[in-house]
Amino acid sequence: MNNRSENLEHHLDRHLVEELAQVARETVRDELREQSRRQRRTALLYAASGAVALYAGGAVALAVGLALASGLPGWAAALLTAALLGVVAYALRGAAHGRHTPHPPHRVVGGAAPATPPMGLGMPYPPMPQTPPDVPRHRA
Repeated sequence: MNNRSENLEHHLDRHLVEELAQVARETVRDELREQSRRQRRTALLYAASGAVALYAGGAVALAVGLALASGLPGWAAALLTAALLGVVAYALRGAAHGRHTPHPPHRVVGGAAPATPPMGLGMPYPPMPQTPPDVPRHRA
């Protein structure tokens, strides 16, 4: 009787664990579905915003070109507008790169190798041999 009771208890425990796992999977799946729906909507809005900004920038460039064309030949106005846009792009690039800190060098010129690889990952470097290894020479 005791063995039958243990089998029934084991079966019920396994059934309960499977049921809890199924509920957890469904809950996680529903949550991920809701999060991905919100993220898709946000990504779509960002993409639409970028497209509208691109057209607005094109309209501003056209307006600047047309304003310059009133006093200059058309080709000169277009060239000057392109140069202005290039300067703005370069300034924006410089502003973006100014926020990033440069990576430290992995090697020190004239110095010794560090005791461990950069970022502290892996095993320490093996010791440097005193003499270079013998390399067999091929006769041609």
